[in-house]
Amino acid sequence: MASSIAGIGQIAITVSDVDTALAFYRDILELPLLFRPAPQLAFLNTGGIRLMLTTPQGAGSVGGNSVLYFKVSPIDAAYQTMLERGAKGEHEPRATAELSDHTLWLAFLRDPDGNLVGLMEERRHTPPSPA
Repeated sequence: MASSIAGIGQIAITVSDVDTALAFYRDILELPLLFRPAPQLAFLNTGGIRLMLTTPQGAGSVGGNSVLYFKVSPIDAAYQTMLERGAKGEHEPRATAELSDHTLWLAFLRDPDGNLVGLMEERRHTPPSPA
């Protein structure tokens, strides 16, 4: 039986203050704001997947969320730009895995609530030049 899941439509992250989190995700990471239906909610676009910023609503705790990994390129420049905009750095960009067709690079930031935010770049290997 085939899965009825077609992909991820939305990711929620629990924050203590939506205005502060919105300033980080919109202004530092430059994610476009989609809409803000209430003071405790904001929705941003992450390349076709909605990111919902919300205060704790029954379940969830501030700073105890899963890690979001955002695709960037080049990772070194993106990381530096985000630091210059006020992000708190956790780990500078570094190669973490050599795969057959690319090298996986990761870097980490912290949002205002201490949630870990990952940046990732898949650097494709350059095929050897013909002799």
